[in-house]
Amino acid sequence: MTQEVAERRVHGLTIRIDATLCVSFGDCVDAAPEAFELDGQGIVTFVAPEKPERARLLEACAACPVDALAVCDADGRQLVP
Repeated sequence: MTQEVAERRVHGLTIRIDATLCVSFGDCVDAAPEAFELDGQGIVTFVAPEKPERARLLEACAACPVDALAVCDADGRQLVP
């Protein structure tokens, strides 16, 4: 079973995946396959332990059409969506 919310810190950013919102479009995987993959249920998960470029990571998170991915900076300000 997929965890409902997963978080990871990368490049001083907190990346949050809300599995309850993911509908398996895979745009994030297309944009940054070194950071994200779809699990056996078609839900986005982190690839471990890869560390993608910051710009690609932000682009991948912004590509999610249902806002299942969120990014906050070190001060907790939400950058994406």
